[in-house]
Amino acid sequence: MRARHRLHRHRGFTYLTVLFIVAILSGGLALVGEVWHTAAQREKEAELRFIGREYRKAIERYYLGPRVYPRSLDDLLKDPHRATTERYLRKRYPDPITGKAEWGLIKAPDGGIMGVHSLSEQKPFKETNFRTSEKDFDNAEKYSDWKFIYLPPQKPTPAKPKAPATPQPKGPAAPITPKG
Repeated sequence: MRARHRLHRHRGFTYLTVLFIVAILSGGLALVGEVWHTAAQREKEAELRFIGREYRKAIERYYLGPRVYPRSLDDLLKDPHRATTERYLRKRYPDPITGKAEWGLIKAPDGGIMGVHSLSEQKPFKETNFRTSEKDFDNAEKYSDWKFIYLPPQKPTPAKPKAPATPQPKGPAAPITPKG
C-alpha cells in the first residue's frame, strides 16, 4: 500500500514539472512571435518607403516630359504621349502594408496624379529620423499619412529692378585747402 501511495505522489510531481516546462516554452514562443512580428512590420515599412519613392520618381520622370501629371498609374507603365514605349515603372507595385494593389491617389490641380499613399490605418513603428525627402512623415499617426508626392520646383520670381540711387545735389565741389 505504501508503494502505491509513493507512486501517486511521484505522478503528481512529474505532472507539475511538465506543466511548468510547457508554460516556460509557451512564454518563450510568445516572445519570439512578438519579435518576429515587429521585424516583419519594420521590413514592410522599409518596403513601403522604397516603393513610394519609386512611384514618386516615376511621376517626376513622367512630368518632366509633357509637363503634366499622369492621369492613371497605368500611364507610368506605358506613356500614352509617346509613340515609342516609355516605361517609368517596371510594374505596378502592391502596397506592402495592406498587401493590395490599390493605393490612395493624390490628385494634382490639373486632375492628374501627383502622388500616392498607403490606405492602411495602422500606426507606424518608425516615427522620426526620416530622409530629407520624407521629413513630413515625422510623427505620422498612420501609414496613410506617409504621402509620396512629386512637386515640380517652383520657378523663381523675377527680381524687381533696383530703384535708382538718390541723386546727389550738383554744385561746386568743396575746395581742398592744403594743411600747413
